[in-house]
Amino acid sequence: MLHFLSADKTIKFTRKLKYIVGFHSVKTSSRCCSTKRVLDSAYQPARVEAANRRNIDARTAPVADDARKKKFSLLLPPPNVTGELHLGHALTCAVQDVLVRWKEKEGFAPVWIPGTDHAGIATQVVVEKKLQKERGLGRHDLGREEFLREIWKWKAEKARRIEEDLKRMGCWMDWNREYFTMDERQKEAVKEAFVRLFEKGMIYRDKSLVNWSCSLESAISDIEVENVEINGPTPVDVPGYSRKITFGEMVDFAYKVQGSFEEIVVSTTRPETMLGDVAVAVNPNDGRYEHLRNKRTMLWHPVRKDEIPLIFDESVDLEFGTGAVKITPAHDRYDYDMAKKHRLQLVEVIDSKGAILEDFGTFSKLPRYEARGKIMDYLTRNNLLRGIKPHSMILPVCSRSKDVVEFLLRPQWFVRCEEMARRAVEAVQCGQLKIVPNHFEKDWFRWLENCHDWCISRQLWWGHRIPAYEVKSGSASSWIAAKSLEEAQQKAQSFLKTVDFEVVQDSDVLDTWFSSSLLPFSALGWSQDSADLKRYYPLDLMETGHDILFFWVARMVMLGQEITGQLPFGKILLHGIICDENGRKMSKSLGNVIKPEQVIKGTSLEKLNQEVEVAHKQGVLLASELKKSVAGQKKMFPNGIPECGTDALRFTLCSSNVKNHFINFNVQECYTNKLFFNKIWQATRYTLGSAEKYNPEDLQLTKESLTEMDRWILSRLGNTIATFESALEAYNFHLATAALKTFFYNNFCDVYLESTKVLMNDQHKSAAANHCLVLQHCLSLGLHHMDVFTPYLVAELRPHLPPPDLTFQPNDWINPALESDMDQLLQICQSVRQAKSESPTPIARKHDPVLHILTKSDTLDALLQRHVDNIRQLTLNSGVVLHRNEAQFNAQSFTTKSTASHVCSFGIVTNLVSSTAKSPPAGSGNSKKMVKLETELERLLGTVNNEGYKKSASEAVQKKHAERIKQLRIQIEDMRRIVI
Repeated sequence: MLHFLSADKTIKFTRKLKYIVGFHSVKTSSRCCSTKRVLDSAYQPARVEAANRRNIDARTAPVADDARKKKFSLLLPPPNVTGELHLGHALTCAVQDVLVRWKEKEGFAPVWIPGTDHAGIATQVVVEKKLQKERGLGRHDLGREEFLREIWKWKAEKARRIEEDLKRMGCWMDWNREYFTMDERQKEAVKEAFVRLFEKGMIYRDKSLVNWSCSLESAISDIEVENVEINGPTPVDVPGYSRKITFGEMVDFAYKVQGSFEEIVVSTTRPETMLGDVAVAVNPNDGRYEHLRNKRTMLWHPVRKDEIPLIFDESVDLEFGTGAVKITPAHDRYDYDMAKKHRLQLVEVIDSKGAILEDFGTFSKLPRYEARGKIMDYLTRNNLLRGIKPHSMILPVCSRSKDVVEFLLRPQWFVRCEEMARRAVEAVQCGQLKIVPNHFEKDWFRWLENCHDWCISRQLWWGHRIPAYEVKSGSASSWIAAKSLEEAQQKAQSFLKTVDFEVVQDSDVLDTWFSSSLLPFSALGWSQDSADLKRYYPLDLMETGHDILFFWVARMVMLGQEITGQLPFGKILLHGIICDENGRKMSKSLGNVIKPEQVIKGTSLEKLNQEVEVAHKQGVLLASELKKSVAGQKKMFPNGIPECGTDALRFTLCSSNVKNHFINFNVQECYTNKLFFNKIWQATRYTLGSAEKYNPEDLQLTKESLTEMDRWILSRLGNTIATFESALEAYNFHLATAALKTFFYNNFCDVYLESTKVLMNDQHKSAAANHCLVLQHCLSLGLHHMDVFTPYLVAELRPHLPPPDLTFQPNDWINPALESDMDQLLQICQSVRQAKSESPTPIARKHDPVLHILTKSDTLDALLQRHVDNIRQLTLNSGVVLHRNEAQFNAQSFTTKSTASHVCSFGIVTNLVSSTAKSPPAGSGNSKKMVKLETELERLLGTVNNEGYKKSASEAVQKKHAERIKQLRIQIEDMRRIVI
């Protein structure tokens, strides 16, 4: 379809476009690559990618190592080895590859370092689920060493697949610099960093409250906690329980006041934790408890048979429940802080597996939610239960194990963050570190100004074993950090001298984010003084998703400054989260997850269903999720996913504003871009066939030898290049793709190429040769810029065309006056096309249409006189007649008649008039246009008649509005005469 679009994108219409096509081989010349090849009759992405993948893969490190060029270094956020690439990875790859290719064109020496992440918890969970599903074995059944061997097998398979996927995406990465976060070099870097930080006092061990997954028996990070909204009583699947557990209920029960008949009722959503209550807190301003304020009030704990105090604290919410809250510091963050403030004891209730600890009588050793029911029964029997009511709440769930997160007191390793966070804040405040988009600076400051110490230990088997050793000597023990057991023993010997001692390494592993936070320098060879580290550190840019700004980016900044004394990068570019076309987050349970490979190659609904069934068999997807996923796929992709190709995927991802918080991905848009590439493909074939006949090889681009249409398309090319460059400079990839698409699709293919057919014949060989020169120039230089988004398409077409003229200066060719004239011309063409399609009988070539145009402007008439043949070609009419005399114009027997502007009317004469008994009304099809014009006039009159208009609007604006009102009134009057 043909879409005319003006430079300001306000004018558009549609028609089918036919090309002169044929098979074209390329002549060897100084202008063209010597490769001889035949272009297929249509763009086929699979064939194009297969033919060019090796060449694209081969473009690697030698350019980056050119010390004469300014470096541009960045790091791929490492995909987890838990599975295959998803669309979020594809977005990251597309954006970063665009930047690398663009910087190379700008004369930089880019280095882009790929790698994969061991993803501690995520990988351990997915492998254990797989083993449980396939062999009925858990990690404890296999033992640590055998289980780790199974993970390494998994890692080898998945890392290979990830590398294949990255290469399929056309990524220009430095594979000779590839890393894995648990390879030998990374292991050494992690040990070195830990030891340095420990010896500086930055790492310490303490018993503190942490997020805990009982099914994993490990601490987890905040990013691995999903906050699920619960609205009233809701049954939830919890690992380890045969029945669903109900959440979303508020339980009220009473504590008796010692020495009194009074009681204080507290409210809780977790009655099982009452075993660890150490106090009840009320607000000192709460009148309900004022009589208890000035005396020591103790409450009786009905299970532990001991006393707990009533305390007063202004942080207690008077509106929550009864205004009295139970304090359980061993299992609640708020209560933990309250206990430290009021110097309360800590009573632990739940163990690492989620069972009740000893010393709680009949409740001991019960799974925590079984204990909940029995505690409720106990409170009822003892006449202490005061009510149960529906309650909306947030339930923290482990994203990996799907277990409800507990807050447990555990000895863990922590990194002190206060000073590092302060420096990270200052770096942004003083402009050393820039964040794009800058509205994320507020999040940066908020997070880091309230930053707690970082828990870096995990009770897992897969990960970097913590290089900390407990030195035991008699009843005494202490901790040291060392890079090996031998080094630890030597350090212990140095301060214990002749005393007997034992050295045992901590069995825990480090948080995955710890090793990942070292990557800006560890991936370049730190802790050695490597050449790469000297050349490429700090990185020039860190590009990643905004969802890990704190969990990864801020920690890279903190550790980079602390360990290397430098910021690890000077700029942060954050992209949004990929959602489906309806704005929903992609989820396996919704069935809307799309893999890049499925978009690239296409797939059927049946195969989509099969993939989620395999995920279910491997234990990744629950039975309930499988059913929802299959239903979701049927709704989203009833006909499967069409083949789109890699370039269409890349172009589509970059066509959204990646700086938006959420990015909606539409498969249909991706397929449309594939069709767009076919237009470029067909335009290339037309150009090759024409150039072969009219040979422009010895011609040069000079304004004097070119037609007005030639100069117009070169002006549009200049504007496109200028827009492209400014857009990429500001990371507005969507503006760059829009500019290229407008140029190729609307300006080049749909207008200019069509117009060349007027003179592309033997009667006009000189003009035809110049047309061919301009066609080649636009394609070569346009594809040179398209290359950053569509490397495969360009790699296929480039050898058939002369090399791009990189000396082309956009400003030398940009002509605003010419583009304004062409906008008028195309607006008339658009109006004609619209009138033909809206005629009661749509007007086609078989109706032998002749276009008559009446102009009331000398300037416009001169323009139309120069482009009569182009108007005929672009509007698909058999002839064009220009009028200045209104009576002669109105004397024609028009099939349809309308206006294009306040100074231009037109009508079309066809053979439909003579062959039809009753002619349609002359003004039919104009009612919509009339309404539009009248609406615009009414809006403008409302603006200028506003009381404050003359005071607030400038003289230039008032003049512009007055002129437009005059034009609208003339055009509306002309339309009314047509209708009459």
